[in-house]
Amino acid sequence: MNRFLPFLEWATTYKKAYFIKDLIAGLTVGIVLVPQGMAYAMIAGLPPVYGLYTALVPVLTYVFLGTSRKVAMGPVAMDSLLVAAALGTFAISNVADYIALAVVLVLIVGAVQLLLGIFRMGFLVNFLSKPVISGFTSAAAIIIMVSQLKHLLGIPVPNSNHFHEIVALTWQQLGNTNPYDLGLGILGIVLILGFKKWKKSFPAVLLVVVLGILAVYYFGLGVYDMKLVGEVSKGLPSFDLPKITIETIKSLWPMGVALALVGYLETISIGKAMEEKSGEETIDANQELIALGASNILGSFFQSYASTASFSRSAINQEAGAKTNLAGFFSVVLVVLTLLFFTPVFQYLPNTVLASIIMVSVFGLIDLDYAKYLWVDRKDEFGVLLLTFLITLFIGITQGIVVGTLLSLLLMVYRTSKPHFAELGNLKGSDYYKNINRFNDEVIIRKDLLIVRFDSQLYFGNSGYFKKKLLKQIKGKGSDLKAVILNAEAMTYIDATGADVLSKLIHEIHEMGLQFYIAGAIGPMRDIIFTTNIINELQKEFLFVTTKEAVDYFDNANQLSTLGARVAHQNKKAQ
Repeated sequence: MNRFLPFLEWATTYKKAYFIKDLIAGLTVGIVLVPQGMAYAMIAGLPPVYGLYTALVPVLTYVFLGTSRKVAMGPVAMDSLLVAAALGTFAISNVADYIALAVVLVLIVGAVQLLLGIFRMGFLVNFLSKPVISGFTSAAAIIIMVSQLKHLLGIPVPNSNHFHEIVALTWQQLGNTNPYDLGLGILGIVLILGFKKWKKSFPAVLLVVVLGILAVYYFGLGVYDMKLVGEVSKGLPSFDLPKITIETIKSLWPMGVALALVGYLETISIGKAMEEKSGEETIDANQELIALGASNILGSFFQSYASTASFSRSAINQEAGAKTNLAGFFSVVLVVLTLLFFTPVFQYLPNTVLASIIMVSVFGLIDLDYAKYLWVDRKDEFGVLLLTFLITLFIGITQGIVVGTLLSLLLMVYRTSKPHFAELGNLKGSDYYKNINRFNDEVIIRKDLLIVRFDSQLYFGNSGYFKKKLLKQIKGKGSDLKAVILNAEAMTYIDATGADVLSKLIHEIHEMGLQFYIAGAIGPMRDIIFTTNIINELQKEFLFVTTKEAVDYFDNANQLSTLGARVAHQNKKAQ
């Protein structure tokens, strides 16, 4: 039962001392969640109340099924932008149709996550490398920030997910800037940043929301053409099945898969970061997929859109002292109270205030330090990051993820196709054998013996490179060479093509009059050697545990051969 319902694990060991901490943490997160949820719904192109709907059923589901005890779930900026990008390709005439598509999209996201979890395929997220994620999130953060300029300036700008288009359209309308929107928005940014520097735990977001509402209500700023949130639907969302058609599934499934993986990656990354700080290790990667999938599927029945872990709210949750997932339950309670009793207040909330909250929140996603690190130490990976960043920024969000992932995979394939290949020499006064290029003056290099190390698995992508390098090394040794030793300590696998190439190569080396040994092969490698044609060419007696044993065997065999030749020569003379 603990496996299928992870909440039983912490519920059965729950202590009274945890309750107050979970209560305070949950309410603190809830205070931030309400305005953030409304703001993020605007990024997704949805009415603000749908951000509150997303903070109900999905968050409550995760309380029971999630394995991380620190993350705070709900709507986030990144997923909101992906929702907007996915739905922006449709010619949608009214808000109701847009909402219906958003609900179908989150159902697809949940179904993908649930299936991946059931079939234990959480490893797929590993194909989204950190340079790709960093480039993508940095570009997405910039797109989100510039997309909020229209609310900050109080000007009409059509929706777009391309940086240059948003900037151009905003520039055209710059002359229509509303000074009241701009002034209040800048004040909101300054206050949030100021309190972040002074006291991170202070709910500056809530303060900005309250001040914005009071300013509009008491000073009548609404008459100055300020853009307000307007009427927010009162009450809880009702149960409603998503309107699914084959056409919508065909159109939405690519972005649904991308959203599913990105949302899972965010949750796992944030959860692991929280674990490192707290010292607890409770996360089960595949169960997290099931929890996220169930959260999004059930959420789609109650008009929510994509939900995942929020870094900012998770940090607040941990700093406030949350002990278990029960903190999420208290956040839901606060959102419920807001929907039931406080929605009339939000009709006076200016859009520029929500824009200020969004802009400050997503600015932290721009990771310049990581880009600088890659530029200095990993220029190839910096290239992947930069291309992902530029494609996301100027071509499209979906294209950025897809192209970035393909580039990182191509880089990985290129690296494994030409792995490190080293000639080894005996480290003076020891049994160790090291790279002759790294330990040039410290190793003994023999003319009669070639010892090489191949630092990779041997497969169809690099077997030709391996053969070419080894034959080149053999040729370079000249006529004094008598044997070749392959140090296989770094080789973890040989596929069918690699096995075929290696067996033929051993045969070719034997025809040159040279002996061939393999040393240091681990268990799985030895299994492959014994179940392929390699063992027929190599012979079992030429497999050694260490390079030293192979060298000793060669020396002994060489001495016996030399001795035998001398005896034969003496016998011939005696005759």
